[in-house]
Amino acid sequence: MDDAFALLRLQVEWGADEAIDLDPIDRLRPVEVEPAPLPRLVPAAPAADPPTTTPAERALALAAQANTLDELRDVLSRFDGCALRDTASNLVFAEGDVTSTTLIIGEPPGRDEDRGGHPFAGPEGQLLDQMLVSIGLTRGELMLTPLLPWRPPGGRPPSPHEISLCLPFLHRLITLLKPRRIVAFGAIAARALLPTAPNRRRGQRGWLDANIPGMHQTLPMMTLPGLPELLKNPPLRRDAWIGLRLLRRALDETQTQM
Repeated sequence: MDDAFALLRLQVEWGADEAIDLDPIDRLRPVEVEPAPLPRLVPAAPAADPPTTTPAERALALAAQANTLDELRDVLSRFDGCALRDTASNLVFAEGDVTSTTLIIGEPPGRDEDRGGHPFAGPEGQLLDQMLVSIGLTRGELMLTPLLPWRPPGGRPPSPHEISLCLPFLHRLITLLKPRRIVAFGAIAARALLPTAPNRRRGQRGWLDANIPGMHQTLPMMTLPGLPELLKNPPLRRDAWIGLRLLRRALDETQTQM
C-alpha cells in the first residue's frame, strides 16, 4: 500500500491530473446514437358516415323552422325532396285573409293554378266564387290553399308518397294560421287530413274532428265534393249547398260569440 501511494503521489507531482486507458481513445470520432424506437402505430378508427336524412325527415325539419307564412313559403320553395317541384311550372301557395277563421283546402293544383301560381284558378275557381257569393262571402274574406303546392304531371292523382312529403308543410300552415274550422274540397284532401275514421262533432251536423299535428286540440272540418266533380256532375251541388249553409251558420255563430 505504501509503494502504491508513493507512486500515485509521484505522478501527481509530475503533472498527471487524469487517468487514461490502456488503449488510445479517438475523441474526434462521431458518437453513434441508437435510434429511438418508433411509436407503435394504432390504426385509426374508420370515419363515421355523415348523418343522412330522408326527404320526409327533411320536410318535417324545414316545416318546423318556419315561424311566419313568408318563411314557410321560402322553405317550401327550397325543398327538393319532392319530384313534383321539378315538373311543375309554379309553386302554388296559400292566399287570402290571414286573420280569417276559415281555411279552405282544395285538391292538388290543376293546369290553371300551375300556370298562374294561384290557388282555385280557372273554371273551378269561378265556381268556388259563385258558391261563396251564394252565402254572402268572397274569397278575400277566407284563406285558401291547395292540398299540395305543386301540380302532378299531366294532372294525374298524387301518389301517397308525394302527399306524405308535402303534408308537413300544410300542417305547419294550419298551425300558423290557427283557423277555427277547415273546409276541404275533394276526396284526396279529405283522406289526407282525415287518415283514420273521424269522429263527428257532437251536435254539429256535417263537421268532423280533424287531428292536425302541432295543434293542441282538434279542428272542426267539413268535406265537400271536389270542384272538378261539381263542374262535371251538377247534381252533386246539392250536397255542396248543404255544406255551405252549415259553414254560413258556423260563421254567424262565431260573430255572435265575439
